[in-house]
Amino acid sequence: LAQERLRIPLIASQPGPATDPEEAMQNEEGRIVDLYLPRKCSATNRLIPAKEHGAVQLNVGQVDENGRYTGEFYTFALAGFIRSRGESDACLNRLLHEKGLLTFSK
Repeated sequence: LAQERLRIPLIASQPGPATDPEEAMQNEEGRIVDLYLPRKCSATNRLIPAKEHGAVQLNVGQVDENGRYTGEFYTFALAGFIRSRGESDACLNRLLHEKGLLTFSK
């Protein structure tokens, strides 16, 4: 009954994610949803495995001219590889500068 509502096919011989929209996991509205979407490191573009416990994800909020949060944010993910090398602060500064959120002028 739940499989009919979500339109999930019961095909056991097909490994990996389905590429055909008819075979993809869909919710009641017909939108394609996956159970797991892997993250990528914002600094190195490496995939962050699901079992990596050293990775962090940061949401940096946008503020207006009065310093109030506008409801918008940028998401950055940093892999444990970068954090263990002690380069996460430099990488985050570079990413924020690329988005225009940080300036280095005096």
